[in-house]
Amino acid sequence: MVSTELEKTIMVEDVQKIIERSVPQSTVYVLDPMNDGRHLQAIVVSPAFKGVPLVQQHQMVMKPLQETLKNRLHALGLKTFTPERWDKVNGRYEV
Repeated sequence: MVSTELEKTIMVEDVQKIIERSVPQSTVYVLDPMNDGRHLQAIVVSPAFKGVPLVQQHQMVMKPLQETLKNRLHALGLKTFTPERWDKVNGRYEV
């Protein structure tokens, strides 16, 4: 179980780095709204999502995270956007 503030910070940074390496030209925001390091939310913006169905967008993000974080992360809420869509909706999110 993630318990210290340092461990929580490392978890958020790990998730962000893995997503950034896996999704081309991505901007990634990882939040820890419960402040427990195990229930995270990620917003991923990338032109690589253009024309890709939502399920496949989420698979692009989740697949690289599965093995690395399988015993460390309990839940990841995920939102994916193209840059054009993000420009229209970003005011709805606190990042």
